[in-house]
Amino acid sequence: MAALLVFAIVCNYSQADVRPDHILKEKGAGLACYAGWAYCGPERDGTMNDHRSDKSPRPAVFLDRDGTIIEDRGDLARPSQVAFFADTFPALKRLNRFFELFIVTNQSGVSKGAMTIEDVKRVNTRVVSELARFDIRIRETYVCPHKRDDGCRCIKPKPYFLRKAETDHGIDLTRSFAIGDHPHDVTFAENVGAKGIYVLSGHGEKHRDELSGDVVVVGGIREAADHILGPDGRESPNT
Repeated sequence: MAALLVFAIVCNYSQADVRPDHILKEKGAGLACYAGWAYCGPERDGTMNDHRSDKSPRPAVFLDRDGTIIEDRGDLARPSQVAFFADTFPALKRLNRFFELFIVTNQSGVSKGAMTIEDVKRVNTRVVSELARFDIRIRETYVCPHKRDDGCRCIKPKPYFLRKAETDHGIDLTRSFAIGDHPHDVTFAENVGAKGIYVLSGHGEKHRDELSGDVVVVGGIREAADHILGPDGRESPNT
């Protein structure tokens, strides 16, 4: 019988409020994937406002975590190990003006026993709270804790979490982007008609030869934001 993950973490932040994460029903190898630590503080501008009268589907950027917005230091078990790339804050702040932001991360170290799901939650809490200090809102953080051979539906490039975001948050996937340093991050986007952007930070250089087809390749998160918003920095998304 699959193990039930129970959690009750209360955090107080001066810059933003976060709500507890929740278990998703997709399970494999005794582990449940989860979504959580979504930003629930005050809206930072009128562009992204859940209470707006316009409820039409809106675009999003789905961000890989390790190697894309923070340094890839292996299986992170402690918040103190989190190290952001210098370009992450300005790049995400620009993107957040026009796009919902999500983090989607494969953390197979949980299934392998290198860390626990609670470790992952604590690390993600640090990531989301630090971004919130710079008025960057992460709408939802999605985690797959499985190994690739566990047979789950949630590991990237399977589009499980993209479809969750589409359903739960009214996301227009055809106008959305996924950014990451593995070829599966590009395939992840392509599987739902979104646009994938491959970054050379993290493991990007190592796996570049595994790319196939016409893929947008950029140096890092800053260049990915430039590509999405336009090379001239115009104030409208390049969708």
